[in-house]
Amino acid sequence: MPNRQRADAKRNYERILAVAENAVATHGASASLEQIARTAGVGSATVRRCFPTRRALLEAVSHQRIDALSDRARALAGQGDSRETLLAWLGEVVTYSVTARGLAVALSYDAAPADPAHANSCSAALEEAGEPLLRDAVRDGAVTPGVSVADLIALIVGIVLATEHHPDPEAQAHHLFRLAVAGVSPRR
Repeated sequence: MPNRQRADAKRNYERILAVAENAVATHGASASLEQIARTAGVGSATVRRCFPTRRALLEAVSHQRIDALSDRARALAGQGDSRETLLAWLGEVVTYSVTARGLAVALSYDAAPADPAHANSCSAALEEAGEPLLRDAVRDGAVTPGVSVADLIALIVGIVLATEHHPDPEAQAHHLFRLAVAGVSPRR
């Protein structure tokens, strides 16, 4: 019987995740957990057992995109101009965050307790992947020491969340990101 339960639990998890991916793509981070449960053919308690928080569900939905961004950072490390390489990767993070509804929320931090069960695995993965790019840019004097990948991800999350209802959210998010990178003061 325990093996059957584990197989059932795995099937439920996979079914819930597939339904959640579609729901988040359609409705964003505010997709109804109750509707996800109904569509997956399970109870709300089963959804909450598999994904104890909305963030856990969003992180699971975003896992493939986070892996792709992490792989891209590793591929870019050590190539070309360190500033341009870092900005190219961060631009891809902006694009993914705008186009993958719910990803910005999955990357944002909340006031969850600081224990591993509530850690933000999406941001942690991107921070780890982006660290070599940032380290190279700081070493080359292209980025101010003391800036962290977490700072840059937080900046992107804020921009993406602020532009999500703009008529052209991707263009506006990239514009604001370029503005943040360039600064608002003219060069003297």
